Amino acid sequence: MTIVECPRDAMQGIHQHIPTKIKAAYINKLLRVGFDTIDFGSFVSPRAVPQLSDTAQVLEMLELDGKTKLLAIVANARGAKDALALQGIDYLGYPFSLSETFQRRNTNRGMDAAWVDVQEIHSLCQAKGASLVVYLSMGFGNPYGDPWNVALVEYWADRFCSVGINTISLADTVGKAVPADVRYLFDQLIARFPTTVFGAHFHARPGRWREKIDAAYLAGCRRFDSTIKGFGGCPFAEDELVGNIATENLLMYLNDHEQPTGIDTKALGEAVLLSTKVFL
Repeated sequence: MTIVECPRDAMQGIHQHIPTKIKAAYINKLLRVGFDTIDFGSFVSPRAVPQLSDTAQVLEMLELDGKTKLLAIVANARGAKDALALQGIDYLGYPFSLSETFQRRNTNRGMDAAWVDVQEIHSLCQAKGASLVVYLSMGFGNPYGDPWNVALVEYWADRFCSVGINTISLADTVGKAVPADVRYLFDQLIARFPTTVFGAHFHARPGRWREKIDAAYLAGCRRFDSTIKGFGGCPFAEDELVGNIATENLLMYLNDHEQPTGIDTKALGEAVLLSTKVFL
């Protein structure tokens, strides 16, 4: 079971600056919980995401023990080079949108240009011994009227697998996923590409989280992104943010299914307590 805690996603849309020392203290708490991976920051334009402009400084303050891996989001090759020049980052994440409109809003690039970027970033990762996670943003529909169907998801998954991307996360960026589509896609993709890990990065309104996790889990998904208390949402998607799946809810679901997680509940409780001071 792979649980990816995403404080980066929780922080990025907050306008009031969170001091670097507080970010680092919070992530250090998370490092003790037992998550497989922490999506801790991003190397993108500080004008686009000012909250995370201090990611390199946060990294210097982290107490890494090699048990939990670090993931940073990038939007182009320049950001990838900046991230890979530092020690301690295991994964880069690239948001590739299945909506042309959102790709331009999110990375100032169209889908064709983003496809080229992904291949370059993948090569950079291979050269440095890191791995690339491709997030299929707007993976279950979009609010712009751009075309979406399950065949489009399968088409792009095929293209990424063909160039050696071995971790792809389906991102429900604005909370549009319905259980039937979730279950179908994970059923099909996991069977068709057995050497690729397919993860779920769900956003959901209260009361909708369980049906999405359930559909993915029962279809074989074993990689889930979440954030403590469900903080976060993409600031580039639409005016109203739709929060992440809460880590507490995800763990409750997995416990109900007797799925081992390796989570230290005492350390988790301490992180939850600190989160109330980080996300005021």
